[in-house]
Amino acid sequence: MQEDLSATLLQQIPGSFHQVVSLGGPVTLMLLVLSVVALTIIIVKSVQLFAERSRNRKAIRQALQLWQQGREKDAIDRIAGAERGVAALLRVAMQGSLATSIADAQLREELQRLASADLHRLRSHLRTLEVIATISPLLGLFGTVLGMIEAFRQMEQAGSQVDPSVLSGGIWQALLTTGVGLAVAIPVILAHQWLERRAEHHAHRMEDAITQVFTASVRQQTQADGHAARQVEAANAPA
Repeated sequence: MQEDLSATLLQQIPGSFHQVVSLGGPVTLMLLVLSVVALTIIIVKSVQLFAERSRNRKAIRQALQLWQQGREKDAIDRIAGAERGVAALLRVAMQGSLATSIADAQLREELQRLASADLHRLRSHLRTLEVIATISPLLGLFGTVLGMIEAFRQMEQAGSQVDPSVLSGGIWQALLTTGVGLAVAIPVILAHQWLERRAEHHAHRMEDAITQVFTASVRQQTQADGHAARQVEAANAPA
């Protein structure tokens, strides 16, 4: 019985889809095309951001630990094979810090350029999602207006012999495009905000990693001063 019910539902889906498109007209078809484009972008960007988050994660953590311990060469070797993302940016920061011929300002400027290019790569096509989320309700409203115009035109042609069912049916068909527009826009807005948040998190990871490279000496000095202070306190403590 469950198999018969599933088969019946599968047979009804194409008919329902065709009915929605035929009732909503070209505007509904445009909204459905936009929904397919948005879904494709969401899937591709989600996979890309997830891969960027997990790429060289362990190697980055180990490289920063080695760098803070003063083992600069081992830290660079740990992420030597990185070609993009946080690890590649971290490698450039470490190599530049050791190069005496490169000024600190020049190194920071180059790191900013590389970080901006990486973020631009991750944020590509997110603007398209934002545009789809903005115009989908407007397209739905546009379709509703066109449908209402057509419904009242038919009512005018009918004259005194107006059938209320004709008017209500026309309004129902007109409101269908607004519903489709909102159904496309709401998930796209939520997905766009989530993807933007993941991109911001990636930017924070890059900034944090680079900052740890430049502040490693301060950290080492702070730890050395703290260790010396504890030794003094232990020596001065009463027996």
